[in-house]
Order: sequence, then structure tokens, then C-alpha cells
Amino acid sequence: MSKKTRLPNIAEVSIVLIGFILIMYLFIGVLSLPIQLALFVSWFLVIFLGLKLGHTYRDMQKGLLNGINQGMEAVLVLTTVGALIGTWIAGGIVPSIIYYGLSIINPSIFLFATFVICAVTSLATGTSFGTAGTAGIAMMGIGHSFGIPLPLVAGAVISGAYVGDKLSPLSDTTVMTASLSKVDLVEHIRSMLFVSTPAFVGASILYLLVGFLYIDRSPSLSQAEDAMSSLAKYFHIEWYMLIPAITVILMLSLKKPSIPTITFGALLGAIWAYLFQDMTLLEAIKTSYNGYSIESGVDFIDNLLNRGGIAWMFEVIILIIFALGLGGLMEQVGILKVICNNMLSWANNAGKLTLSTLLAGFFGNFFGGAAYVSLITASKITEENYERLKIDKRVLSRNTEAGGTVTTPMVPWSDGGVYMATVLGVSTLSYLPFLWFNFLVVIISIIYGFTGKFIWYTNNSEIKKPETDQSTIRV
Repeated sequence: MSKKTRLPNIAEVSIVLIGFILIMYLFIGVLSLPIQLALFVSWFLVIFLGLKLGHTYRDMQKGLLNGINQGMEAVLVLTTVGALIGTWIAGGIVPSIIYYGLSIINPSIFLFATFVICAVTSLATGTSFGTAGTAGIAMMGIGHSFGIPLPLVAGAVISGAYVGDKLSPLSDTTVMTASLSKVDLVEHIRSMLFVSTPAFVGASILYLLVGFLYIDRSPSLSQAEDAMSSLAKYFHIEWYMLIPAITVILMLSLKKPSIPTITFGALLGAIWAYLFQDMTLLEAIKTSYNGYSIESGVDFIDNLLNRGGIAWMFEVIILIIFALGLGGLMEQVGILKVICNNMLSWANNAGKLTLSTLLAGFFGNFFGGAAYVSLITASKITEENYERLKIDKRVLSRNTEAGGTVTTPMVPWSDGGVYMATVLGVSTLSYLPFLWFNFLVVIISIIYGFTGKFIWYTNNSEIKKPETDQSTIRV
């Protein structure tokens, strides 16, 4: 026997969303409790609303599991990246990158170089997580040695990492967005270039200008020299330490699947630790799970290199699972549908439509906790309005990336926000002001929407009107 359910009204949706924000503030800002608990308690808000709307516990469990399933690839990538970081530090790969970086990069252009290096790496590999976990960690170490504030370095790392996450044909979010928006992948990337190119140039100029401010008061290079000396003392530094990193980048560039490729990279790191860093094979393999541990007495070395391993990622994985589950619950009880309905009547021009897509993407990250969720909310909530206003789907796909992909590291409990804060050792709110590429992408997208620049229209014969929504559905 089917049971009648209904969609929540806007007042009920508002109460749940306000309740979520209050829970997050109370748990994190007042009680200093783990963010995982805040997300877990938030499940009950949505469950109570679902029961009021007529949903069964079984239906809501199904929605919860569907939400988690949407982000399982990210969870597996996190697991393998944790293993890779552990073995790459033990194998001397990350220390060697830091060592050579310190020897060739000038402090005044360091932020610009960090942004460009991470952008090139992410474009070649298609992964922001992999970029931050390899090149990003190295840049954090070099920046620390130059005395540059770590939140600023993290901002440059993450900005560069999301250039490729947004643009690379190897990126899962790029491919997924093109698919959800029903746009050819190449056309999707070409469309994004109109936004990403000026954003990249603008961010580069900003990082250069800020870098040059350090010329008059840059720290003595003796600090960098001391760091190089310490690295050389504890690790065998040679050019062939970079072979695992080059191998992984080449494999990802050849479109090899990310999870087995990163796993293979972790194996290479363990082999390098055994062959060149005087570790037993068993000790080297253990670093893939427990991470690398060192007590050198040098704060720089200890703070930077005591990390990695699958176990290091456990809290991050739990947080992401809770966030994904919350997003699945909200979709199951119809919260996303109600928001979609209200956006349909409001977004009646290109500017408002662009803004609504960006907000829908951010909403997916804020309440769904993952880039995958944000891409679904941004594309599916606003898709009908693009058809109704005869705006080309390339604009939809471009705005979906701007609202979904690049806002992911801005949310402290999203998969991207948690991962970046954990791997780089800088809190989300600390690095947030320095995500200049990400902010420029959003700002330029809004400017294009309200000015009509690079907004393309289709040749459909008539404009569709929004459909009247049913207040009651059957399941």
C-alpha cells in the first residue's frame, strides 16, 4: 500500500536550514565539539521533518545511503592519497621536492610560482586533492622556510589546484558537469575559458603583487638554508627521488584511473623508502597506513613531515560520510525540490539565473558537503530555467562549475574544505580570504550574467513556462 507524502513548504525548509546553521555554530563556535557530531545531530532535523511529511524510516535510510554513495569515489581517493603522502614522505620524494624548490625559487615570486605550479600539476592530473597532497605539501614547506604566512601559501596552493579541477578533461568534476548539463566536454571546457582565463591572470597578478611586498622585509635566506641542511641530514636527496612523482603525473595525464594510479604511487613511495632511505620493507609499507613519524628536534621538519597514512584520513572520511548522508536526506524529503521551485519563479533573466546557479552550487556544498552534490544541485535545480529563457546549456555547465566546484574548499565541512585544511595544516577560515582564483571565477561569472557578456542563446522557437508543482506526491 502506497503512503501519501508531501513536499515541505518554504517555512519548514527555512526552519531546517536555520536549525542546521545554529547547530553548526553551537557545536563548533560555542561548545568546541567535533564538526562530525554537528553534522550527525543535523541528520535528526531532517529525519523529523521527513516523518512529518509522511516518509518512512526505510525511505529516509535509502536517501541517506544514496547520498553517501554519490561521494564514495572521493572517500576512496582520500584513502589512497593518505597512503601516498605517508610513503612519499618516507621515500624522500616530498623532502626532495621541497629541497630543490628551496634552492631555485626566489621568495619574492614564490606565491606566484606556487599558484602556477599547482595549476599546471592539476591540469596535467585532473585532481585538486592529488595536487594539494603532493606539490601542495612541498610548497607549504618552502613557504614556511621563507617565512611567508601559511594561510597565504595555502590560498595559492588551493587556487592553483582548482584551476585543473575545474578545467582539466581528466578531472572527474569537469566530466561530470558536462554530462549533467548535457554539453560536449570540449565545448564545456571552451566555455569555461572565458571565465577562467581572466580569473587566472587576475589571481597571478595578485600573487605577484603580494609577493613583491616581501622583498623589503623578506626573511634571511639562512632560514631556507637551514631547512635544506636539515632535509639533507635526515633524507637521501637525489634527482631520482622525483621518479615516483613524475610517474604518477604521467599516468594521470594518460587518463589512467585516479584510484589505482595513486595507489601505485604509494607503492612506489614504499619501495623508494626501502631502497634509498634505509628503512626496512615492513617499516616502509607501514607508513602507508600509519604515516611517517620523525623526532628531529627541528620544528620545521617535525611539523611538516609527521603526517600521512590511511589512518590520518579517518576523521576526514567520517566527516564526509556524515555530510553526504545529510545531503541525501535533504534530497529524499524534498528540501532541494522546494528550493528549485522557488528559484524557477525568481530567476527570470540571465543575471538572476547565473546567481541562482551559483547559489544552488554553494548550497550543495554547504548542506551536502561534497562537490558531487553541489554539481547536481547547481545543474538540476536551474536546468529548466535555462531552457525556458533559451540560454545555451554551455552557460549552465560553466556556471555549475563556478558555483559548485570552486566553492567546495570554501566550506569547512565539505570534502574539499576538510581535505585541504587537513593536508595543508591550515584551517578553512584562515586560508579562505586568499582563494583569489576561486573568488574571481565567481565574481566574473556574475558580471557576465548581469552584463550579458558571453551569454549565448539557443534557437528554440518558444520560451517554456515553469510548470506548476504538485503539493502531494506518492511513493
